[in-house]
Amino acid sequence: MSSVEKTHRFGLLTPSSNTVQEPEFSAALPAAVSLHTARVAYRDITPQEQMRCVRELENECRKLADAEVDVVVFAATAPTLANGKGYDRELIKRMEDAAGRPATTAATAFVDALARLGVTRIAIAAPWSKTMDVPMVRFMEASGFTVVSSEVAGYVAGVELGRTGAQAAYELGRRADRGDAEAVIMPGGNWPAMSVVERLERELGKPVLANNAVSLWAGLRLLKRGEPIAGHGLLLREHLAD
Repeated sequence: MSSVEKTHRFGLLTPSSNTVQEPEFSAALPAAVSLHTARVAYRDITPQEQMRCVRELENECRKLADAEVDVVVFAATAPTLANGKGYDRELIKRMEDAAGRPATTAATAFVDALARLGVTRIAIAAPWSKTMDVPMVRFMEASGFTVVSSEVAGYVAGVELGRTGAQAAYELGRRADRGDAEAVIMPGGNWPAMSVVERLERELGKPVLANNAVSLWAGLRLLKRGEPIAGHGLLLREHLAD
């Protein structure tokens, strides 16, 4: 909105093959917060690619700093937990040292959001392969959560995932849920899971945390922006303010 003064700049670090995050973030951000994006090379959802993309971390963070962003969020789940518990914090330090700005990651955001909600038992609905799911489950368990279910969609090509409709994310969320799960988490930033969070929460009767929603939530909290954001689930609607 051109009539609204932009008071904050949100720096988004996204995989190069991602086509979903920029539209979803732009649509959900408060009118006074502008979005500024840098990209790391990450074409396919594989162990090799997730390690390759972090080589560019400092360079891309410095580019975001050139735009004088107020925060940097690396909003990709798999690359930010690839080496286990504590790896996300190592990446945050690298980002903050390079950008001179507060930073966080999608993996960190999931842990912080679940803690905020008081959740300990989770179901995971992820778009990638079983191979990629192993470090996700290990990271969440090492972070103190019980994984009662983990379902995958099997996508490898990032651009193919970006063409997937919201219905596929919805169906996987339903399939992953279990009665003893206190929340369903949906990692993976290149499919429109954020758009089905409200529907899933109504039908499942529990919080549903999508990658892009938790990454947005974490970045806005670093910006001290606490006004509720409707339409994307409980976390953004009720848990932005301290």
